[in-house]
Amino acid sequence: MASKEVAQKIFNKEELFILDVRNESDFIDWKIEGENFSYLNIPYFDLLDGVEGILDRIPKDREVLVVCAKEGSSVMVAEMLDEVGQNASYLSGGMKAWSEYLQPVKIADLEDGGELYQFVRIGKGCLSYMVLSKGEAAIVDATRMADVYMEFAKEKGAVIKHVFDTHLHADHISGGRKIAEAASGSYWLPPKDAEEVTFPYEKLTDGIEVTVGGTSIMIQALYSPGHTIGSTSFVIDSKYLLSGDILFIDSIGRPDLAGKAQDWVTDLRESLYKRYRKLSDELVVLPAHFMIIEELNDDGSVSEKLGTLFAENHGLNIENEEEFRRLVTENLPPQPNAYQEIREANMGKINPDLEQQREMEIGPNRCAVR
Repeated sequence: MASKEVAQKIFNKEELFILDVRNESDFIDWKIEGENFSYLNIPYFDLLDGVEGILDRIPKDREVLVVCAKEGSSVMVAEMLDEVGQNASYLSGGMKAWSEYLQPVKIADLEDGGELYQFVRIGKGCLSYMVLSKGEAAIVDATRMADVYMEFAKEKGAVIKHVFDTHLHADHISGGRKIAEAASGSYWLPPKDAEEVTFPYEKLTDGIEVTVGGTSIMIQALYSPGHTIGSTSFVIDSKYLLSGDILFIDSIGRPDLAGKAQDWVTDLRESLYKRYRKLSDELVVLPAHFMIIEELNDDGSVSEKLGTLFAENHGLNIENEEEFRRLVTENLPPQPNAYQEIREANMGKINPDLEQQREMEIGPNRCAVR
């Protein structure tokens, strides 16, 4: 079963039984999540003598998917199940392939025939965006799977002119610079996050406006530090707020991934409680990550109006500043896997090969306070 098929089951809220044969610690840390999925975790090494001992724990009336890290172990377990009369599929490419799958979802039609798409990296919770207008494209927060974006733009008959990163990412390797170089486009990065980068870039500063396709579709930068000192949001078409890793649907961004939690917590509060408060409640927030599967809308997209988040997101409703400081500096979740190396890769200081990049990104994103 391909990752695309599994993603569709999640979007359609279908039932699926997953037999995950990775080690228990890996399963607890990160698994395929669906609202109507159920699970059994039995490490592969416990099944070397056969699967007969677990047959009574596998349902006969539901589709069964065997999952492992890279595919090989799940193939063998699925074959063993087949031999004893239990139908089962295996996840093609394993969790590594699941981590890399991108699902484009149309968010809206924009003015003058433009379009806005969200790319959902459902296995890792990353969200990236493409604005299309009159044969031109702009991309925000691209993942390292550069070919997906370039092929999508090609299918839409668009040339990629601009690629933006809202901040220097620490949970995944950016594909922004690679895409910009391949398309002969401009790569934009907030200069306060780029003091140590080893490559040329366009400076993404507060209030800058970039037009896509020669139309009225404007990408307007809004300086909003806190997750990083350079974090920058975007307002597109006066209707959509790309919040980067500052604000999520169910949480807010963490300020500690560069070791500056105490320094940046004030910036985080300023961005959320003052800069964002000045914006229209009608803006549709489109974040750079989601944390839990319940944040997905029925079409698989992730979005919510800013006014709704100010009413319902706990991180936006902490009046006491000291309580806010404690929330975002204490009892934080574990930091992302290899986050220091990922930051160095995004600075251009190291150039890991593809397999090293995959290993560095293993696991869920952990960019939120909770």
